[in-house]
Amino acid sequence: MRRFSLFNVVSLTFGFAFLYVPIVILIIYSFNAGRNVAVWQGWSTHWYAEVFQDQQLLDAAWVTLKVGLASASVATVLGTMAAIALARMGRFPGRMLFSGMVYAPLVMPEVITGLSLLLLFVAIDFDRGFWTITLAHITFTMCFVAVVVQSRLVGFDRSLEEAAMDLGCRPFGTFFRITLPIIWPAVVSGWMLAFTLSLDDLVIASFATGPGATTLPMKIYSDVRLGVKPEINAVCTLVIAVVSIAVVTASILTKRQELERERAERAAAAG
Repeated sequence: MRRFSLFNVVSLTFGFAFLYVPIVILIIYSFNAGRNVAVWQGWSTHWYAEVFQDQQLLDAAWVTLKVGLASASVATVLGTMAAIALARMGRFPGRMLFSGMVYAPLVMPEVITGLSLLLLFVAIDFDRGFWTITLAHITFTMCFVAVVVQSRLVGFDRSLEEAAMDLGCRPFGTFFRITLPIIWPAVVSGWMLAFTLSLDDLVIASFATGPGATTLPMKIYSDVRLGVKPEINAVCTLVIAVVSIAVVTASILTKRQELERERAERAAAAG
């Protein structure tokens, strides 16, 4: 049976082109020597130097990085706990409501999520700024972590946990010594997904932000409304590079951990 047909090859080519050609064009034009982003005038790294001299852009990038790290870390913890509750606790009272509340941000329009969070912060008289953006990002990224971790827990071999507890390990210790190392690739994937979504978010952050808490997507959007500057291409290229390096590094580490676990299982079975 033929795995690839002409239709499949053409569809795959157009699909990848649709996704990645605009990114490639952006990266190429970030090295454009001219200020006009639509006319190629030679190679130059001048605009990368300009990025590191733009204090407002650097401040926005720093806020975005802090929000992403904080929100992704907290969302990973909460999402993992929610996934364990949904995968392990069976049909507990209120499961349907709890599951719906966890997964609601997946299907909820970002405008509605942002507006509802804004009304909440105004109602409780919570000053908007860094922490409100972080809380907002935790709210909508936690569900993605829960989905990823729960999918890993569904096929989890619970006999390993039972064996550990039969040998005297307490449930808390069993989780950190047995369960967490096995589901760690899913936890890392969930953290990476939450971090990337936080870096990318514009709509929810626009509702939850306040004075002195401008994220990089908000800064880029406000600048683009007045015209695309070459510095924007450069800073977007840097963001693409950082995210790509982080994803590749996480993939390599996760793959190595899986290989080590498989070797340990084969060694235990052989012994």
